[in-house]
Amino acid sequence: MRALVLRRHGGIGELEVVPDYPAPKAIAGHVVIRVRASSFNYHDVFTVQGMPGIKVPLPVIIGLDMAGEIIEVGPGVDGWKPGDRVLVNPLNKKKGLMGEMLDGGMAEQCLVAADQLLRMPPGVRFEDAAALPVAYGTAHRMLVTHKTVLPGQRVLVLGASGGVGTGCVILAKLLGAEVIACASSDEKLERLTAMGADHVINYRNVDWSKWAVEKYGKPQRRTYEGGVDVVVNFTGGDTWLPSLRCVKRGGKVLVCGATAGHDPKEDLRYIWSFELQVIGSNSFYDDNLVALMDLIQQGTLRPVVDTVLPLEKAAEGLRLIQDREVIGKVVVTP
Repeated sequence: MRALVLRRHGGIGELEVVPDYPAPKAIAGHVVIRVRASSFNYHDVFTVQGMPGIKVPLPVIIGLDMAGEIIEVGPGVDGWKPGDRVLVNPLNKKKGLMGEMLDGGMAEQCLVAADQLLRMPPGVRFEDAAALPVAYGTAHRMLVTHKTVLPGQRVLVLGASGGVGTGCVILAKLLGAEVIACASSDEKLERLTAMGADHVINYRNVDWSKWAVEKYGKPQRRTYEGGVDVVVNFTGGDTWLPSLRCVKRGGKVLVCGATAGHDPKEDLRYIWSFELQVIGSNSFYDDNLVALMDLIQQGTLRPVVDTVLPLEKAAEGLRLIQDREVIGKVVVTP
């Protein structure tokens, strides 16, 4: 089978489309799926580069997110049959993440544990389902499961044009919030406006934290006036302190990652003076993915897919993610 294989860590140039990679065979408790769609996440960039403290068993087929149809069922698997359309939760409970500790979705076929399978509702496209797990699943858990966003609240989203970011913009609007979306180009801002963002900020030209204070007022220590209710910050780095400065008293800073650095400068005075809530959110669960597929089936949600590519051009798709040249997701159809 054809597969996008990583044999050694380094740059994206290390990825190779192998035309005759060994196809998986069904084993006990597992199925083999024909991968119809797989999507990239920034985590795939880290996997290719290599991450301190994480030993990836090489060679490996990358790609965490995937959807497809079952073509072979192994012994001891009940409730599933060839032809069933499935979305895969990429977390294998025994071995870790698909596309990192196990072969992932950037191939024509993939071996998947049966307890990772979720049934796709009728009318949900493979490309849309494959866009969900890491990005939209994370956004759903952070905003919906943890009940962090309420109708009428002001929600500022950093990195709004990426996978998690577009998920946060769309879900926050569905929850009735006023959304401020921050991105790096006018083209991205236009797309975010079309998604429903109430305000858009090009953070290369505008200090978004000062913008929020000028727009809504300076946060007050003794009242609940001024500032935004929620900042979604999965970038970290030098965006952390500005996030604290524009949140109103009693407001929230939501954290699910740190793509720009996990050890930012801190100022605890903002947290106690304004009684801020810093709320972490880690990963996603089956119920998040099921809820998201239901929203797609109902026509309420449509994941933002920037580009759909064949497997032969998959490495270029990951480069687009790495260089932040996309809005939403890059999907590959092996």
